[in-house]
Amino acid sequence: MKKVYGYEKLKKLREEKNLSYAQMAKKLNLSTSYYWQVENKQKNLYYELAIKIANCFNLRPDDIFYE
Repeated sequence: MKKVYGYEKLKKLREEKNLSYAQMAKKLNLSTSYYWQVENKQKNLYYELAIKIANCFNLRPDDIFYE
């Protein structure tokens, strides 16, 4: 089975939890469009946001974004 990292894994995790872009954005206190842009690599992911995202899934940022 192929390991998935980074933005692909973020999308997979969000979908596994049945969360919409809007629901994730609300959890992170972001606009829906900003969150969509982050997940679709149109905005840079900064470290503090990576931590917040990882916390939503009870993971470490490295578990999502790095091999």
